[in-house]
Amino acid sequence: MIRTILIVLFLLCFFIISIPLYLIEEIIGHFDIKKKERSSFRIVTFAFRCISWLAGTRLIVKGRENVPTDIPVLYVSNHRSYFDIVTLYPLTNNTTGFVAKKEMEKFPFVHRWMMYMNCQFLDRDNIKAGLKTILDCIATVKNGCSICIFPEGTRTPGDEMLEFKEGSFKIAEKSGCLIIPVAITNTESIFENHMPFVKASTVVIEFGEPIDIKELPKEDRRHIGARVQRLIADMLAQNSHYI
Repeated sequence: MIRTILIVLFLLCFFIISIPLYLIEEIIGHFDIKKKERSSFRIVTFAFRCISWLAGTRLIVKGRENVPTDIPVLYVSNHRSYFDIVTLYPLTNNTTGFVAKKEMEKFPFVHRWMMYMNCQFLDRDNIKAGLKTILDCIATVKNGCSICIFPEGTRTPGDEMLEFKEGSFKIAEKSGCLIIPVAITNTESIFENHMPFVKASTVVIEFGEPIDIKELPKEDRRHIGARVQRLIADMLAQNSHYI
């Protein structure tokens, strides 16, 4: 109960502080858009770390050395909880945008920060709009910003995963970036398992070895989603003993 109240109070304070920060970020972006992206990345990363700390999250990180520090990548992760982004985002090595559901645009406070972070909004019911989102992601990666996707399309707490949507991997295929498989274990124990309360939990995040889609045989490229999903499933199985 106390942790939940503290997080709500922190979010209210961050909302108030964000009002002048929006203006500062807009001014920075007027002169240097890349500097604005880096500045927004640092601010949001700090906020997420504060939330994780207030939630009492014990974070175990594996394989971070697999993530390049000087080039954009495509992070591909299973999706368990709202806290996936909170715990994962501060671990990314450069500016990173997430592919989020279009409904997130309805929340002005969150939406503005997501725009600053180069997030893209996916309309799951509109194929044409979905294609445009993928094209926007490709352009974002080519412009030097990493992208993180949850190709299951929705949250699936527990060990089971929904089938990965192959179309998401066009981002790596068309941009030429590396794919970083990410396995997130136990974030649902922070919040979803006992809503509306937040509880201290141990979370494991493992970064798998990079995959260069250009080096794969043609048949493997056609089923890259299934390949990455198997890799993530293996990591989840190996990390289950931490919980």
